[in-house]
Amino acid sequence: QVQLVESGGALVQAGGSLRLSCAASGRAFSTYAMAWFRQAPGKEREFVAGISRVFSTYYADSVKGRFTISKTNAQNTVYLQMNSLKPEDTAVYYCAAKRATAGTREEGLYDYWGQGTQVTVSS
Repeated sequence: QVQLVESGGALVQAGGSLRLSCAASGRAFSTYAMAWFRQAPGKEREFVAGISRVFSTYYADSVKGRFTISKTNAQNTVYLQMNSLKPEDTAVYYCAAKRATAGTREEGLYDYWGQGTQVTVSS
């Protein structure tokens, strides 16, 4: 069993930066693929960024070049560094974990989810 707790969400102006954190409890964090998803008001949840067990990263086209996902196994934490934020990045951001080496953009294949953290970007 893994519990995920996100933090770092805030209100920020367009062009600004934020770093989200996701702290995982439980054992074997290093064996999980991790990802960030987001859900804007009135929209479906969408994939943002993922990192595999062996640190391969992949991104949604809408955030490529602006967001960076990373993780530290020693601290059981995955991060999402968000730069050049836009109003359309406003959403609740969720951390997810999958018991596998490789990650996926498919939210239905993730085993554990956090409660989410709100990011609001003002214009």
